[in-house]
Amino acid sequence: MKGIILAGGKGTRLFPSTLCVSKQLLTIYDKPMIYYPLSVLMLADIREILIISTKRDKPMYEELLGDGSQIGMKFTYAIQNEPRGLAEAFIIGENFIGEDSVCLILGDNLFYGNQLSVLLSDAVNNNKGATIFGYYVSNPSEFGVIEWDRDGKVLSLVEKPKLPKSNYAVPGIYFYDNDVINIAKKIKPSQRGELEITEVNNFYLKQNRLRAIQLSRGIAWLDTGTHSSLLNAANFVEAVQSRQGLYISCIEEIAFHKKYINEEQLLNLAEKLKSSEYGSYIEKIVKQKQGER
Repeated sequence: MKGIILAGGKGTRLFPSTLCVSKQLLTIYDKPMIYYPLSVLMLADIREILIISTKRDKPMYEELLGDGSQIGMKFTYAIQNEPRGLAEAFIIGENFIGEDSVCLILGDNLFYGNQLSVLLSDAVNNNKGATIFGYYVSNPSEFGVIEWDRDGKVLSLVEKPKLPKSNYAVPGIYFYDNDVINIAKKIKPSQRGELEITEVNNFYLKQNRLRAIQLSRGIAWLDTGTHSSLLNAANFVEAVQSRQGLYISCIEEIAFHKKYINEEQLLNLAEKLKSSEYGSYIEKIVKQKQGER
């Protein structure tokens, strides 16, 4: 399976902060926002990733992340000239996806929780149809909403309904088989001129090939598209890391534990960041590993 991070758009809800820089390059506590969705794909053992951004911001992502080889990954980049909807990612990424299945994750979404890796692995292994998730929220009208029956089967998916039929929103991570490319090409733009991801999901639903999994209370999902949600996410990350001493979404640590890189490579990465607490944390990981032997 391949992965796509959609990190385009203009970030208008975060103006003036995003007038000259991509939203997904803003910091959530101690690391760039894009590290959080990237870490989710890494936890799902997805190593080939396409990062879609704007023409202005693409060079900055390339400078930040490179080709991915330093953490045992492979990154490629593409441009979305205008925000024409999430589903356009599959059209832009058609050659990148090839004949593989694909996971799309939004660049401003943060996921954290004990069972997250298990759920991701399950979604990756379900390579037929589509897998989405449902997350209980207090403000469902701001999201795509899932309606379930008593047996947990999806009855409907509606984008930002005025009268939502449940409190379960669809968070910004989606798993699809290779059919998603042709499906994205078939759907028509919505009234706001975008190729809506909800229409893609409804296409799979009509074919009885959509699976939706309810995320438990033990998993946190944060959408960081506004100033207040950005602050809330930073406070959340700070609280967890300060209490546990373990970092959220440290991509170097994930790469090391998954054996994408060795101790020497991890130390080299730490050396480049040695002036920061983040770099010190990476170095500590190696010392702890050496102390276990």
